[in-house]
Amino acid sequence: MSQPATQLSAERLVHAPSAGDEWWRRSVIYQVYPRSFRDTTGDGMGDLPGITRELHHIASLGVDAVWLSPFCRSPQKDAGYDVSDYCDVDPMFGTLDDFDDLVAEARRHELKIIVDLVPNHCSDAHPLFQAALAAAPGSPERELFHFRDGRGPDGNEPPNNWQSHFGGPAWTRTTDDDGAPGQWYLHLFDSSQPDFNWDSDAVRAEFERILRFWLDRGAGGFRVDVAHALIKEPGLPDWGGRPDGRSTEGFPFSDAPMFGRAAVHDVFRSWRQLVEEYDGDRILCGEANAHPVETMADWVRSDEMHQTFNFDYLGAAWGAESFRGVVERSLSAFDAVGAPTTWVLSNHDITRHSTRFGLGMTGRVNEGGKISDLVVDEDLGLRRARAASLFTLALPGGVYLYQGEELGLPDFLDLPDEFRQDPTFFRTRGERVGRDGCRVPLPWVAGAPGLGFSTRPGSSEHDDATPTSNAWLPQPRHWDRYARDVQAGDPDSTLELYRRALAVRAERGLGLGDLAWLESRPGATTDVAAYRNGRTVVVLNSGDEPADLPAGSVLLESTPGAINADGRLVPDAAAWLDVEH
Repeated sequence: MSQPATQLSAERLVHAPSAGDEWWRRSVIYQVYPRSFRDTTGDGMGDLPGITRELHHIASLGVDAVWLSPFCRSPQKDAGYDVSDYCDVDPMFGTLDDFDDLVAEARRHELKIIVDLVPNHCSDAHPLFQAALAAAPGSPERELFHFRDGRGPDGNEPPNNWQSHFGGPAWTRTTDDDGAPGQWYLHLFDSSQPDFNWDSDAVRAEFERILRFWLDRGAGGFRVDVAHALIKEPGLPDWGGRPDGRSTEGFPFSDAPMFGRAAVHDVFRSWRQLVEEYDGDRILCGEANAHPVETMADWVRSDEMHQTFNFDYLGAAWGAESFRGVVERSLSAFDAVGAPTTWVLSNHDITRHSTRFGLGMTGRVNEGGKISDLVVDEDLGLRRARAASLFTLALPGGVYLYQGEELGLPDFLDLPDEFRQDPTFFRTRGERVGRDGCRVPLPWVAGAPGLGFSTRPGSSEHDDATPTSNAWLPQPRHWDRYARDVQAGDPDSTLELYRRALAVRAERGLGLGDLAWLESRPGATTDVAAYRNGRTVVVLNSGDEPADLPAGSVLLESTPGAINADGRLVPDAAAWLDVEH
């Protein structure tokens, strides 16, 4: 089907192909949240054998690697981000042998396994922290963490005014052996997650040991949690800005004493040298939640990390103008250091983009309270999510997919409070509902107990008000429509759209391509964003009226009927076209 020429013709080049062709410059990496992927033991918790068993489904999407959210030994007070042993698998997920089997199966599918590493903090059950608690103030054991005397009379006030990401103070006071109040320790997250002191050579040596442990077992690299926070400003001065460091008036991110300190880059330079000792082009991807987007490029200079997540894109509002602005700024910033941009629309910490766009909201909707009171149009959200995904998957650079987005999953907004497990919910006494809604187990089989996620017995007769509870988090009944078995083979499904888009992306080398905006006539609507990558033109219409398309043959539509009988793109839709140079 060819479309008539329109006024979307003048081009403005904003990105040229990189000189490098390494796999990570154009990679598609699929994030698995292990506890919610597939349960094979019947305990209601996903596990490593479940990932191995279903790995062929991930491979069939056409991705390059699988990133596993934390699976190491942990008390699980923060879903594994509170690690008690960095070199073992938590029994709820399996064993080290299970990890080895997963790596072997991934190799058969030509996939890499990316391990989630949590270096900013550990569990308070970690032997090193337990030894620090038992040791005296000023001891070598306590130097591995941030222990400080309190302020005020008898040291009753925290050492500074820093606040936890999860709500409340970022300090907890210890109790000495004689029962007297002791020193305070720093935790940017939950009180069960003490921050390491990265000024300590012993901490740095310990993590080099951990890196080698997993690389020796075949890991393809690491996603580095909170990569912007390892180094703190000497003296730990007070901070008047937001706990997450996001810039506000008078308090720019660059001044946050707990984030983005220059010395953190020395850590990652040493890690880059370490991973390059191994064959297989292994990678480091930083969760560097730095602002603005230009700042994130500091983490991916040629001697540091290979990738970092683009949080400005992750939090972008629905709409052509919003997406276009972030894309242009991102490409400019990352091109300046010769690094690829990575594009991500959803992950385990943020409300899924299907729900965000259906609500017309941005950022972490789950950071607000009473979101169950919000009315979301799931069909509208799904249309917009599919359009945003199509817009994203043709961009040059890397892409991260969060499990379930290929099914079009929304958040479970109406999850009853009695099922919630996120520490954010409890530390804020329900004022912030937390992230459980985007972590609900996947639906595999429509109509089956637990939608086929778990072998644990459970009823398939449930509704959104009384969800099934045969998994660690329940699923709403209406998720039958999103089940993988229903979507597989259906050409109109979200699953098949992702498969087709990723196949075309690979065939056309879009990840290593260029980008030029197709400019509209002066005064035209800003609700349309269109770009060319090689011979592929992508058009997104976030407006209320149908939009013109340039001449070309249609490759993909975000939804059936996205191009109407007049050859125009309907609202809340996107399309890919093949065009002549």
